Amino acid sequence: MCFFDQTRWNCGYWRWGHFREQCNKEYRTGETCGLKFVYNTISEPEDCKLCKDIEKKRRKYNKLHSDITRWSRETNRSASIEKAHRDLIEVQQAIDNMTLQHQTRAWGTV
Repeated sequence: MCFFDQTRWNCGYWRWGHFREQCNKEYRTGETCGLKFVYNTISEPEDCKLCKDIEKKRRKYNKLHSDITRWSRETNRSASIEKAHRDLIEVQQAIDNMTLQHQTRAWGTV
């Protein structure tokens, strides 16, 4: 039952911060017992880095989608369209993984 700071962002994501106080169950200096309790919560007004990264991936996804739409009206772009389709799938998988990671950490559920 050692105490740590906690940082919580506007989106609900959180992380452990600095060690603040040792409990009486652990007698060794500098060691923790393994149980973490919140000593102080630091609220951050903006979204977390993971949210910002998800938003970047969404912008990339939208750009690829618009490129495919534009290229499909042109001729001799089949190779570019195929590569963009592969990239589109990879970006969507990355978005899904990051969203799952965020939901698991932010709200404790999947």
